[in-house]
Amino acid sequence: MSQVSAAAVKAFRVRTGLPLMDCKNALQEAGGDEEKAFELLRKKGKDMLDKRADRETAFGRFGMYMGQDKSSGAMVELLCESAPVTTNEGFVQLANDLAQQLATGPGASTPEELLSQPSPSDPSKTLGDQKDELFNKIREVFNVGRLVRVDNTCGGYQHNAGTVAGVLISVEGGSDEAAKDVSMHIAAMRPSALSVDELDADEVAKEREVLRTAAIAEGKPEAIVDKMVEGRMRNYYAEKVLLEQSFVKEESQTVGEYAKDKGMTVKGYTHWILGEA
Repeated sequence: MSQVSAAAVKAFRVRTGLPLMDCKNALQEAGGDEEKAFELLRKKGKDMLDKRADRETAFGRFGMYMGQDKSSGAMVELLCESAPVTTNEGFVQLANDLAQQLATGPGASTPEELLSQPSPSDPSKTLGDQKDELFNKIREVFNVGRLVRVDNTCGGYQHNAGTVAGVLISVEGGSDEAAKDVSMHIAAMRPSALSVDELDADEVAKEREVLRTAAIAEGKPEAIVDKMVEGRMRNYYAEKVLLEQSFVKEESQTVGEYAKDKGMTVKGYTHWILGEA
């Protein structure tokens, strides 16, 4: 096995970010050829990843791409094995690169399709290459979960303490701050639908029938039962519907009223809890 200089090993370690002895052994095995050594490390990393592929990935974060200055937005779920890795600089970069490429590239319907595309932070490699290189450095399995792209101006918010949640909202007008405020509200209050019209019709009918039965059981006159039911349905909508909910930062306003005051129309939203389908 060839001997290599300490300087060569140090330079190779800076390039790969891998442990010193791994770099030294690879260079020696490759006869000092850095490119060959790099490929040897990649192959060993791939073999190790294949052996660990079934490990549980219960932690992670959401990569996000959004803003008033952008014509599209995206959110991507990136999962890992342990909590400390979720704040690793390379892990955060990978998550955000995934989201940026999804929003600005040709699009993707599966994680595999997205991983085959170039990385925004280093177009010389694919996102899959970037993911594999990060595995070699950290030695944890990473899995790309859900992904969504919105071809419209977007805002959003990510909550990383306790329950990890990500919110991406499609908006017209307003500001990044207003969009973030509404996204934070969604993360906290978990509405079921954007508007009354988007609620599940069967669930609405079931709730109306429950309220009607209860009103009749209370002995209310038939003539006013329907009016009572509709009055109580407003409370139901205020609980379930985003635009009808009391805004968490100013309870005297609904979310719809807050958005209107900010010159913003909320067109839709995606709210994910990490690991939940």
